[in-house]
Amino acid sequence: MIIKKIKKNKGFVILYAVMISSMLLAIALGVTSISLKEIKFGTSAIDTNNAFFAADIGAECALYYNKSTSANRFIFPEPDPATSITCATTTVRPTFSGDANLWSYDFTIPNLGSSRQSCVKVVVLKNNRSDAVLTTITSKGYNIGDASCNSTNPNRVERQLELNF
Repeated sequence: MIIKKIKKNKGFVILYAVMISSMLLAIALGVTSISLKEIKFGTSAIDTNNAFFAADIGAECALYYNKSTSANRFIFPEPDPATSITCATTTVRPTFSGDANLWSYDFTIPNLGSSRQSCVKVVVLKNNRSDAVLTTITSKGYNIGDASCNSTNPNRVERQLELNF
């Protein structure tokens, strides 16, 4: 009779082992999922900062060169071509487009940020009205970009600053 009772209870050990293993696996998967989301969030914050600071560098550079200087009266004149400018150790020559009433200068600064992968595209738009010249500086910063500030990376982040005066 004792032998018969042992045969009836043989499967309980395996059942308990499978149940405990399943619970431990579910807990481990939950912790892993939370950890991966936290890592992705932290990386996203870094990418956002890189894009924002690239946009800030572009806007500050355009503001600096937009003002009058003693050596060169205006860096972004109309309709003459702009002189070369140096921003963040990169020298660029802005491209001119437009006419006497509405003109713009565009330039790109690559290799920004701590990883030297960030970049910025800047547009200085001037609108010549009868009473004053309105200036709009649009600076688009990116966390990833090549020398032309282009990228097909799906994790690319863009931040834009616009200044009007």
